[in-house]
Amino acid sequence: MAKILIDADGCPVVDLTIALAERFNWPVLLICDTSHEMYREGAETLTVSKGADAVDFVLVNRVQPGDVVVTQDYGLAAMVLAKRGIPIDQNGRVYNEENIGQLLHGRHVAKKIRQSGGRMKGPKKRQQADNDKFRDSLAHILGT
Repeated sequence: MAKILIDADGCPVVDLTIALAERFNWPVLLICDTSHEMYREGAETLTVSKGADAVDFVLVNRVQPGDVVVTQDYGLAAMVLAKRGIPIDQNGRVYNEENIGQLLHGRHVAKKIRQSGGRMKGPKKRQQADNDKFRDSLAHILGT
C-alpha cells in the first residue's frame, strides 16, 4: 500500500498532511532527526541520528513507487522521482521530470553565489494561500 513520507525537519504542513491522509485513508510516516523530534496522532514517527542528510537517506531508502513524499529539498525530490515516488513541496508544487533539472540548477547557482560571499533572498513569509495550494495539490494526488 502506498504511503506518505514527510521530511519532517522544519516542515510547516505536517498537521495538514496528516489531516488529509486520514481523509483519504493513507498511512503517514514522519521522519525527523533527534534535534527535531516530533510525534503526532495519526502518524508513525521515525527518529534518526542527527547528521547531514541523515533524514534524506533514510527516507529515500524507504520510498516505494507511488509513495508521496513531502519535502522542500530538491535533491531528495530528485531521488524520490528516480524511485518513482511523487514528491511535493510545502507550497503544493509537485516535482516532476520537467521541473527538477531547473530547480537543481538554481540551487547549484545559489550555492556558488553564497560561497563567493554573495547573499540570497530568503523565502517569503508563509501565507494561508500557501497552505491552501498545498492542501489542494495533495488532495488531488491522494484522491486519484
